[in-house]
Amino acid sequence: MPHRCHCGDSVDTYGHHGLSCSRSAGRFSRYSTINDIIRRSLATAHVPAVLEPIGLARSDGKRPDGMTLIPWRLGRSLLWDATCVDTLAASHIQATSSMVGAAASSAEQAKRRKYENLDSSFIFVPFGVETLGPWGPEARALFKELSKRVIESTGDPRAGSYLGQRISLAIQRGNAASILGTVPRCGGFEDVLDFI
Repeated sequence: MPHRCHCGDSVDTYGHHGLSCSRSAGRFSRYSTINDIIRRSLATAHVPAVLEPIGLARSDGKRPDGMTLIPWRLGRSLLWDATCVDTLAASHIQATSSMVGAAASSAEQAKRRKYENLDSSFIFVPFGVETLGPWGPEARALFKELSKRVIESTGDPRAGSYLGQRISLAIQRGNAASILGTVPRCGGFEDVLDFI
């Protein structure tokens, strides 16, 4: 049913508003779960990493989502910053309707510009995905390299597939929480008991 979101915007019968709502219930959980999956996968590949590293903040206080504690490649640590953009948002719909992954690719470029001052000292990878599934090119490249390292570390040829599945499930769970989070709260059993 059409209804009004907690933010004040109207939600149509499809419920897509929840995927891009700034007060969405699932945005933070999706974001933090994706970052935790990346960090745990790095640990499985014997590359320790921390989330929100201290000391790398920009002038506005924003910092990348994670950093490896040992060199990733070429003697430099890996920094990553994840984002999940709404495929169906009005600002992306024209691009995403003509090219798969356009919103994720655009988000990755924006992240790269945001942290361009760190490129000389670190290997920075923006990890952009979309709410309806597509991944950006840099996210796919990091996934391939990380999958290869996890497979080598565990000896399980399916480990890379499991990693991709965990990230996809995190996106879908976040989507569900985002859409359901726009639904107005209704009374519990108290209303039923009052009626009886």
